[in-house]
Amino acid sequence: MNAQPDVPQPARRLRVLTWHVHGNYLYALHHVPHDFIVPGLSHSAPGYGALGRRIPWAPNLTQVPASSLAEMEFDCVLYQHKQNLADAQLLLTDRQRALPSIYLEHNPPEPHPTDTRHPFTHSRGLLVHVTPFNAVMWDSGDMPVRVVEHGVPVPQARYDGSLQRGIVVANHLARRGRRIGRDIFEQVRRKTPLDLIGMDAESLGGIGEIPNMEVAAFISRYRYFFSPIRYASLGLSLIEAMLSGLPIVGFGTTELPTVITNGKEGYVDTRVERLIEVARQLNEEPALARAWGEAARETALRRFGMDRFVRDWINVFDTLMEQA
Repeated sequence: MNAQPDVPQPARRLRVLTWHVHGNYLYALHHVPHDFIVPGLSHSAPGYGALGRRIPWAPNLTQVPASSLAEMEFDCVLYQHKQNLADAQLLLTDRQRALPSIYLEHNPPEPHPTDTRHPFTHSRGLLVHVTPFNAVMWDSGDMPVRVVEHGVPVPQARYDGSLQRGIVVANHLARRGRRIGRDIFEQVRRKTPLDLIGMDAESLGGIGEIPNMEVAAFISRYRYFFSPIRYASLGLSLIEAMLSGLPIVGFGTTELPTVITNGKEGYVDTRVERLIEVARQLNEEPALARAWGEAARETALRRFGMDRFVRDWINVFDTLMEQA
């Protein structure tokens, strides 16, 4: 993968062991000019699934059998889930586990929102959060902390908005329940047209799963993007919707209120009835929806562009190796 001319190069190119935890995030991450190695298992356990053929992976990302990791050379390790820490005890040598290490935390703390201690401790480690909200909510102990906000490649799809409906993108919403806002979704859907896509969306009367690289084109037909989430990180699908030109209507919690200014890129509030009013207004006023969506696109390009994301990650890896 060729680096963009205005993107700085790392101090040196690294071989980074990581896991296939979030496909869309891994796709963005491998735009960073390092070589990424992910382990795989034939039974596709979480974190070890095959790299999807519908995502255009570049040659700097390779998948190897998990059983071969102990025989390989890496410069550093990038953990993305507490299960990765446990698996490292079985798959990696003592020397490999002692390598400079990053824990990329994708989520806000659970079970307690303010008093949960992060499980990552490492003498040559760095804890990276994906939102400032997450970073301030986790108890990170004595670990050095950095924030690298999401970077999302700009989709080719552009806003159409011809469907007078909202769209929700959430995996396993039925199972994940109130934390991801199942009840808010159902309350809003009773009052105004709202569709759902994602894994197991059918169990809630939704459409189903759409392949990753086709989501932007699919949702671009909708009048607005709706986020019912009470407590989770800022979603990549929401940013992709903004980049496609959709206005955002959402429950005003976690990082979202720092992204959406009411009456500019969309509308966020903790009053569900107010969100329903705004959703109905957007369905009735396509010109307003388009204006908010264009502002959302400009904000997303500025805050979640890939150039900034790549620069941030180059800096994180350089810092990790300098202090190791």
